[in-house]
Amino acid sequence: MVIRRGLRSVFITLALYAVSGAAVSYFLFHAQHGARGLEARGAVREQIRTMETELAALMKERKSWEHHLSLVRDDAVDRDLLEENARAVLGRTNKNDVVILGR
Repeated sequence: MVIRRGLRSVFITLALYAVSGAAVSYFLFHAQHGARGLEARGAVREQIRTMETELAALMKERKSWEHHLSLVRDDAVDRDLLEENARAVLGRTNKNDVVILGR
């Protein structure tokens, strides 16, 4: 009887260590490889870098568009730009214009 109690206490202790070790292993594995783990952090940082470069390009394009719009506003119309836009929209050319097709 004493041997069984001693053996049982050893097995229960080993079982508790095994279960707690398995739980810790599970959480450590998912902390490394999970959807919000350490490996996913690198992918998110790379995605942030890509989006920041795209944002910089879009902001540059927006400034360009704002500059073009400021030239066509009612208070200060640039006649050359207005004529260029009108010809592009209407598809017309002057007889003295040189047309270069491409792009």
